[in-house]
Amino acid sequence: MKILFLCTGNSCRSQMAEGWARALKAEAFEAYSAGVVKHGLNPLAVKAMAESGVDIAGHESNTVDELPVTEFDYVITLCGHANENCPFFPGKVRRVHAGFDDPPALAKGVASDEEALVHYRRVRDEIREYVLGLPEALESEG
Repeated sequence: MKILFLCTGNSCRSQMAEGWARALKAEAFEAYSAGVVKHGLNPLAVKAMAESGVDIAGHESNTVDELPVTEFDYVITLCGHANENCPFFPGKVRRVHAGFDDPPALAKGVASDEEALVHYRRVRDEIREYVLGLPEALESEG
């Protein structure tokens, strides 16, 4: 089973989801992530994931067109913008929306990275819990 986590910029939430999926569910499915556009990997997302023992520092921010795989069983959108602007995927792909808050938006205007990381950690942990329920949770969606 191939799952794509799709977000606006493939910088934070979708990268976290891919990282968790590869760390926790590698035997259950192949995980990929992409963005509707490409914003680059967010360093605070990398730091928050590293705190939990998951290294995403080697990930790259990609658009769907840059992925090595073109057919997915599921495309999971992680933000409203990606859900509304999800590209067309041929074949039997099923789309599922699982929205999460945007850590960079939540952290806008904070005084330090440490203050910002509070938001990144919360969303990281929420995404972890979601990924732990996969792929079983997807079966009930369809």
